[in-house]
Formats: sequence, structure tokens, C-alpha cells
Amino acid sequence: MIRADDLEHCREVIRTGSYSFHAASKLLPADARDPALALYAFCRLADDEVDEGDHKRRAVLDLQRRLDAIYAGQPRNAPEDRAFAAIVEEFEMPKALPDALLEGLAWDAQERRYADLSGVRSYSARVASAVGVMMCVLMRARDPDALARACDLGVAMQLTNIARDVGEDARAGRVYLPLDWFDEVGLDVDQFLRNPEPSVATRRMTSRLLAEAHRLYLRSEAGIPALPRDARTGIYAARFIYDGIGKDLRRGGLDNITRRAHTSKVQKIGWVGRAMLRSGLSMVTPRSPVLHARPLSEVAFLVDSASCESRPLGRAAALLDVLAQLQQREAEIEHRSSRA
Repeated sequence: MIRADDLEHCREVIRTGSYSFHAASKLLPADARDPALALYAFCRLADDEVDEGDHKRRAVLDLQRRLDAIYAGQPRNAPEDRAFAAIVEEFEMPKALPDALLEGLAWDAQERRYADLSGVRSYSARVASAVGVMMCVLMRARDPDALARACDLGVAMQLTNIARDVGEDARAGRVYLPLDWFDEVGLDVDQFLRNPEPSVATRRMTSRLLAEAHRLYLRSEAGIPALPRDARTGIYAARFIYDGIGKDLRRGGLDNITRRAHTSKVQKIGWVGRAMLRSGLSMVTPRSPVLHARPLSEVAFLVDSASCESRPLGRAAALLDVLAQLQQREAEIEHRSSRA
């Protein structure tokens, strides 16, 4: 059980730091709403520590220690840690899921670039689909097909984020678009990062990424009727709202360099209404055969981790490897500093 004061802290974190999620959480069933706020508060803490700090590698390594302490039953004396420890115990949250998120944050700390779309989907699986699967665990939905479609939704949402933030990321020296796409459109990556400008090439890549996201949004819908009835409206709403960001990008001529796509409050209200209608229809319409489509290869380990008791050993080794790389890099920097 989450302590009342810890839960109130998590609510305040989400209320001030993510208005959209705070509003969307009200559409979740009562028994999943509070655990979802605790989960999102910890994920938000992890993301902010790595994304906004001056020492990204150190932040990831500290998060690893915090996560290990939570699963050892000795969480750090902080509201987010205590609240997350409570839901880990109550819902038997597989450690492979937050580990996957941590691995994605470690990739960010390494400033990885991705050679192809599969690499971008692998990154999206960690920073987005892992959270979606954890949400399924909170709803006690561990059917492999439902988990696979939740992963589709997570990847689609992250691809939309990437498409929206191309210019912002470029000005920060980051690139998440597949590198082979740059080759195909004849655009040099490093030159683009030095001087990001909208062009036919950037619009082609953005359109291509949004098309992949839209494909996965459509596929994800088949899994929503497999969730508890009172959870469906919130998940449909998230699907429509995020896909709406992509639609606004297209209305803006696919310019994600000089403008940032957004959705209005009126649009969100409309999509919530549409979500309520779709949720009602899901009670009477037959299940789509798409529900049983195989998961993306890049997310299969998440589905296996949440639907089975055993944790895939290969994933633990992968996380330990990337953390060891971060530790080695930190040690090298400290050694040079001590000799200076």
C-alpha cells in the first residue's frame, strides 16, 4: 500500500510537471489510478535526472542503485522510491521492465545514434513500451497479445515524440532519426546538426516516421478491448491524442525545425469523447484478429518478461554491459581530472 503522503507528493509532481498525464489519469479505473501516478512519478524522476542533469552517466548509475535498493526491499528515503517500492510489491512488477527503461536512459547518456529503424524501435521499446507494459501490470493484464499491442502503442508514441522534436533535438546535438534514412535522402547528419533547417529531406524522413507510427497506432487498437473495461477510455484517449500530434505536424507542412507541433484543449476534449464512444463499442464488437499479431521483434523481451515469471538472462547481461561502459567512462573522466 502506498503511503498517503507519498501518493500526494506523486500527485503534485505529475500535476505540476505533466498536465497531460495528470488529466489522462482521471480516465483510469480507481484501482489503477494511484499506482499509475506513483509509477509515472518515478519514471518522470528517472527521465529528468538523466535528461536535465550535467552528469548523465552518473545519474544513470545512481538510478541503478536506487532501483536495486527498491527491489531489495530497502528503498531510498524519498517519496518516489517508497511509492514505487509499494507497487513493485503489490503488483509483483518484473524487474526486467524498469531495467529496460534504465537501459534506454543509459543509451541516452551515451548519446547513441541508431543505424536503422529497428534501432530506433529498440530505443522506443525501452523508454516508452516498457512503461506501457508496466501500466498493463498495474491493470493486471498479462496476456501476451494484450502486452504486444501495448508495446505497439508505446513505440508509436515515442516515434511521434521523435518526429515532433527533430529540431529541438538537433539544436541539443542529438539525433534519433535512423542514420540510413539520412543517406537515402542525401543529407549529412553532422552538417544537419550544425545547421538544422527544414528541407525536402527532413520532411521526407518525418513523413516516413509518422507513417510507421500511424501503422502501429492502428495495430495497437486491437489490444485495447483486452484491457479491463474501465481502463479502455483512457488508453484510447492516449492513442488519439498522440496520433493528433502527428496530424498537426502534417498540417504544418512537416516542419519540425522551426515550429513545434501541439494539440489544443478543445481537440483533446474531442478525442476523449471519441475514446468514450470507442470504449463503449468495444463491449459489443468482436475482437480483431490483429490482436494475435506477433510482437515487434524489438519488444518481444518485454512481453516475455511481463507474461512469464522468469526473467530473460540475456536482458540482464545487456543492461550490465551498458552500465559497465558508463562506469568505465566515469572512471576515465575522474582519472583525467585528478591528473590535471
